[in-house]
Amino acid sequence: MSYLAVYPVSTPDTPNKVLTHLDDIASTLAELGVGFQRWQAAARLEAGASEAEIIATYQQPIDQLMTERGYTHVDVVSISNDHPQKAELRAERLDEHRLAQDHVRFFVAGRGLFTLHIEDYVYAVFCEKNDLIAIPGGIAHWFDMGENPHFVVIRLFNGEEGLAINLTGDTIATGFARLED
Repeated sequence: MSYLAVYPVSTPDTPNKVLTHLDDIASTLAELGVGFQRWQAAARLEAGASEAEIIATYQQPIDQLMTERGYTHVDVVSISNDHPQKAELRAERLDEHRLAQDHVRFFVAGRGLFTLHIEDYVYAVFCEKNDLIAIPGGIAHWFDMGENPHFVVIRLFNGEEGLAINLTGDTIATGFARLED
């Protein structure tokens, strides 16, 4: 089940709010300029589907988002527990960073924890299959795929250069909960 846990920066062990209903999560994140929604597949996907098959299954909502938000690129990222670089890939995303451009992540399968640091609060967004999160460029965040990752994600963005990770230098991410396997 997806959730949003909201923490004051000063109390990383105790959220002051935990939301589990889609509408509550979406409206709370919308106040921050962050999008959250659920997509349903137009057809059933088989395990091991190719990038082209995955994109084709979600082509209509992908096209709609690309038109509405001006995205120019779409791709698929798939990481599983047997990935030879899973530890390195996880570590790269666990430090607080910013991306220059808006970016969308849609979970075709699996799960992950996006944590956003906005002013005096930290927003931990647990995403799973069918969840879409749209994070505006410039928002400090980190992503945890867990020690035993499993996810297939469609990404929408405006070119690889805008996806370069710009570390903030803040160590805040070390004080907050990680994705438990």
